[in-house]
Amino acid sequence: MARKVTVGVPREVKDSEFRVALTPAGAHVLAEAGHRVVVQAGAGEGSGFSDEAYRRAGAVIVADAADVWSQADLVVKVKEPVEQEYRYFREGMTIFAYLHLAAAPRLAKAMLESGVTGVAYETVQLPSGALPLLAPMSEVAGRMSVQVGAQFLESFCGGRGVLLGGVPGVPPADVVIVGGGVVGLNAAKIAVGMGASVTVIDKSAERLRYLDDVFGGRVTTLMSNPHHIAAAARRADLLIGAVLVPGARAPRLVTEAMVRSMKKGAVIVDVAVDQGGSVETVDRATTHRDPVYVKHGVVHYAVANIPGAVPRTSTLALTNATLPYVLELADKEIADAARDNPALRSGVNVHRGMICHPAVAEAVGLPYAPPPF
Repeated sequence: MARKVTVGVPREVKDSEFRVALTPAGAHVLAEAGHRVVVQAGAGEGSGFSDEAYRRAGAVIVADAADVWSQADLVVKVKEPVEQEYRYFREGMTIFAYLHLAAAPRLAKAMLESGVTGVAYETVQLPSGALPLLAPMSEVAGRMSVQVGAQFLESFCGGRGVLLGGVPGVPPADVVIVGGGVVGLNAAKIAVGMGASVTVIDKSAERLRYLDDVFGGRVTTLMSNPHHIAAAARRADLLIGAVLVPGARAPRLVTEAMVRSMKKGAVIVDVAVDQGGSVETVDRATTHRDPVYVKHGVVHYAVANIPGAVPRTSTLALTNATLPYVLELADKEIADAARDNPALRSGVNVHRGMICHPAVAEAVGLPYAPPPF
């Protein structure tokens, strides 16, 4: 007999987070597979999905978060649980979300103590090394990083008063992107499209060759080292932190001394802030309601959920990527799903009191144990 579970979708509670983990179309797929889908009232409103749309898709609407968490075998979220949600954790439950445990030791401890299984979108990894569930939000965040950077370069936002693309007779802004992965590639696309002078820095010569081919020489590529990063930071009008080590805390590649050397009114957008930040002066995450602070005369944008600003686009893109994995986790026990799909196995960060991802274990300073399946 096929396994049937309850999949719970609570409303996101992180500040200014309007995405939802499952669209009505996704709920319909799960319901058609025989699973019960429980959605908190209003969970989809921020992304333009009404409770009635979920009902028509076959989901059950419940009044509050406690109803969702208490009924669900599998909880599907966008952002990591916040402290007010820890009380809902229970042994045997699986939580599937962006967990970013390397930057959240208290959450890791709460998950360990409760015995839940935590599968992190950001460490689900294909044999090729690709991160299929991180990619869609990295695409959004990379594109938005340039958009918000251009906004905060405006003088009334505290910036230098520089137009990203310049005008005839006036040079464009210098955009420096530290990291040439999915975020960096998408940031470069928008920056080039807006007419900026773009430099991408990465540690992989192969990746730099790829970017040079993609952009046909319209971006400058540099091998990552402290000298190149420092020199690029000094001339940058907009610096975008776009580095990622799956499961681990982001490396601090842009030092405080480099930030001190930057132009007054320059802007930093650190997309890696949800993994601890790649810029040394990014000492706290900000929110969409209060997105920037100034340090050493440089505007710092450190919003940890950048794609939450465009929740409709982000929710649709996220569900496109996550739904096949949600279906696997619903259809099978976690051990079977992980054995059958190595990508899902790499996503298991916490399982029954064990840290099961080596980079997470190192980041939070706790012992590592490989998944027992």
